[in-house]
Amino acid sequence: MDQILLVFMAVAEKRNFSRAAEELHMTQPSVSQQIQLLERQIGAKLFIRTNKYVQLTKAGEIVYLHAKEITSLYKRMSTLVNDLVNEASGHLKIGASYTFGEYVLPKILAEMKRSYPSIVPSVLIGNTREIVQSVLSYQVDVGIVEGDATNQNLTIQPFANDEMYIIAGTKSEISCKEILTMDEIENETWIVREEGSGTREATERLFEVLKIRPKNIVEFGSTQLIKEAVEAGMGITYLSELTIKKEKQLGTIDYLKVEGTPIQRNFSIITDKIELQTKSMELFIELIKK
Repeated sequence: MDQILLVFMAVAEKRNFSRAAEELHMTQPSVSQQIQLLERQIGAKLFIRTNKYVQLTKAGEIVYLHAKEITSLYKRMSTLVNDLVNEASGHLKIGASYTFGEYVLPKILAEMKRSYPSIVPSVLIGNTREIVQSVLSYQVDVGIVEGDATNQNLTIQPFANDEMYIIAGTKSEISCKEILTMDEIENETWIVREEGSGTREATERLFEVLKIRPKNIVEFGSTQLIKEAVEAGMGITYLSELTIKKEKQLGTIDYLKVEGTPIQRNFSIITDKIELQTKSMELFIELIKK
């Protein structure tokens, strides 16, 4: 890649010629010469220089944004070519919503480590809205979300179904009842996830299906905290069966028999629509689909 762009970006980010030269292992005069050469090529001043600071001009801001894009494309090109001639390796940034990320993804990562030890994963866990935004902003290479994700700039591939149940602590009064009316369900305290969560979206859809609108709603940002609150008898909730397997085996939580449940939702793989997939991404997506 053109060295002149790397020099320009270093000066822009450090806002200082000396610090940029130190980072690049160059002399300050060499850095200045590179910037002057780029300014002649572009035909505009790229920096405002004073004794106290270095600042991008409007032209400099335009060049910086495109230089970032060029360097990103160059790295992607190098990765793809490397994938073509070598085994899958390097970093893979994965984003996952809470249900999948905390209860399913660890097993997939363990299998990936056994099968492809040269791939080094890093994981970002967030709600569905956060993971969609992370894929769009290139913070992660691939995302896995629950519920319905829609965005014209993303490729969205549903790959598995998930069953959702209304659950209660086994020591609560409502769990002892064989038949439950909609009034009883509606009048319970509901413990729900935060806005933007796929589980919250599924809960709102459940209320529509059952034609209820609970007045007592408590919002928690953690599935684990919700489960503990339900176990303690604080109220009822609506969760994936994947999240409560251990508690159900221990007998601390159980499904409520409510007509119309369980309800299925999708897990989906999301990737940028135009970005080429590396071999590491392809292998990871194959593992998920299996």
